[in-house]
Amino acid sequence: MEKKEKGKKQILLRLSSSLWEELVKWSEDDFRSLNGQIEYLLTESVKRRKKGKFESDEDSEKIKNL
Repeated sequence: MEKKEKGKKQILLRLSSSLWEELVKWSEDDFRSLNGQIEYLLTESVKRRKKGKFESDEDSEKIKNL
């Protein structure tokens, strides 16, 4: 079971208007607030990174050059 957070940190986040609109639509589809959606996406991204599901930088370069 995860430990409860003692407090959350606040950050200022600047987004392009098109990204913001997409995130708002996505958050509404998932019945979350925009803040909740961003936090969920960041949490999932960190979990994937820890599991090693991201490709290496070298692999990324190979794909870009195709």
